[in-house]
Amino acid sequence: MLYNYDEILVKDVMRKDYIMLSENCKIKDGIKSLLENNMKEIFITDEKKNLKGIITATDISRFMKQKVNEEMLMKEYMVDKLITVCEDESLRICRNVMIENEIGTLPVVRDTYLVGVIRKQEIMNFFYMALEKAGIKLEHVVNSLHEAVCVIDENGKVILWNKSAEKLHNVAASEIIGKPLADFFPEAMNVKVFHTKKPVENVYHSPRENCHIVISSVPIFIDESFLGVVSTEQDVSELQKLVKELQKANDTLVFLKKEVERYANDGFGKVIGKNLELLKKIEIARQVGKTKVNILITGESGTGKEVFARAIHDYSGEKGLFIPINCSAIPNELFESELFGYEQGAFTGANKKGKMGLFEMANEGTIFLDEIGDLPMFMQAKLLRVLQDKVVRRIGGEHYTDINMRVISATNKNLKEMVESGIFREDLYYRLDVVQIQLPPLRERGGDIVLLINYFLKELSKQNNKEITKIDPEVMEVLQRYVWKGNIRELKNTVEYLVVLCRGDTITTDLIPNYIIEETKKKKYKVGGPLDLNKSLIAFEIDLIRQALKLAKGNKAQAAKLLNIPRTTLYSKIKNYEMD
Repeated sequence: MLYNYDEILVKDVMRKDYIMLSENCKIKDGIKSLLENNMKEIFITDEKKNLKGIITATDISRFMKQKVNEEMLMKEYMVDKLITVCEDESLRICRNVMIENEIGTLPVVRDTYLVGVIRKQEIMNFFYMALEKAGIKLEHVVNSLHEAVCVIDENGKVILWNKSAEKLHNVAASEIIGKPLADFFPEAMNVKVFHTKKPVENVYHSPRENCHIVISSVPIFIDESFLGVVSTEQDVSELQKLVKELQKANDTLVFLKKEVERYANDGFGKVIGKNLELLKKIEIARQVGKTKVNILITGESGTGKEVFARAIHDYSGEKGLFIPINCSAIPNELFESELFGYEQGAFTGANKKGKMGLFEMANEGTIFLDEIGDLPMFMQAKLLRVLQDKVVRRIGGEHYTDINMRVISATNKNLKEMVESGIFREDLYYRLDVVQIQLPPLRERGGDIVLLINYFLKELSKQNNKEITKIDPEVMEVLQRYVWKGNIRELKNTVEYLVVLCRGDTITTDLIPNYIIEETKKKKYKVGGPLDLNKSLIAFEIDLIRQALKLAKGNKAQAAKLLNIPRTTLYSKIKNYEMD
């Protein structure tokens, strides 16, 4: 309740401006007192001031018409059956007593003594003032609500329109109050409820762009009499925005969880190698890493293009995410929804909350398009538009979102030949191939094979709960001689195979897959072309050095004696052939 009338007591409201005469006074004295004091009643008391009765102005008027003898005593004409009230009674009780007994004056007594008076006018004035205060409070309360509140009367005219309604509908209260709501909003929910007399609850509607509202509208009935309609409209635009932000955060968390799980099982988290050609590529990557330039990484399958791309992203210091996409693994019909995302209800089977696309997820970060040569032609055009305009729009959406991302692409195909064949867009090719970094295959990285084997051995042993600390030199020799067509990926898989099957702390030759042993036997002296004498001699020389080191158990001085060459010459050859 805005005002509790039961808490208002008689003693707080009663008046003390009243006439009190002795019962032995004459009628003429009473008439004189009423006229002089402009009062409506006289309270009659005995000699001890005990309240005995009352004579009102109406009684005096009747006496005069009847020509009552004014010398008569008051006690002979007073009303002695008084209805009184104590000073601690509530004002609401006083009002009810006066209404039930049809009286306009109520004496307030303490024991039998008069201490005040409650008149009908005091009751009315007080309740009017209380009603006015309640109205002011109600106005402040209603205007403080975040919800828009509208009340129309039984004629459909607006009688309440709070500040939130003004803000939501851009209509001032002074403009709409007292006028039919239908004149301003013919399709308003209150207008519909006004005609149907049936309530509606939590109905969503969007009165204008980027404005999302939930409205409830209820008819007002008192004693089965229709008095109007009240509605509340809650602006959930911020909530809608928050839901989208939360969904975006959730999509990001899901993605990061997958990435963490993926890299928790992948020991290759950085670029490993000392090969001069690889080091040159790393230097180029460092030079362009801090820029926003698009990069195309080429190389055979399994050469570590994604790891290299991730290293560039990490080096760049971009605050956004690294988002890898395998263009050959996404079905054509899902490409657009995966890359651009979609709004709720965009198509059958869509997530009810919508989904953020990978382009949006890569904002302020890097998107890595692996196997870019497998990107369908229709998506090539859309990708080109994103790179040109730097905006995306979700499927089923109406608004464009600005994006700021770097694009790193990778392929093991010859894109230039694909452009000439008409299966890859030339304009997109030049957009992607601003800086090209071609990674060397593992067979051209010599001593890096040993580094990678040791790295994978440590990581994969830990992942598989093994304690393998050594690899038999013969095993290392065979693995170095083998031509890794699958490059680093094949090497890693092979090391994992050896780790899983190893029963002790050392990997031995009996664990090596037969196809590797057979291949190394066939290619033992065929490192170069079959007629390339120089490369064959180099391969033969490397093989002899390895055998000598094996017989000397790694002692280079002893190995030099076995090879019949100076120790300095052996050191030089080991360095040149990157055999460390």
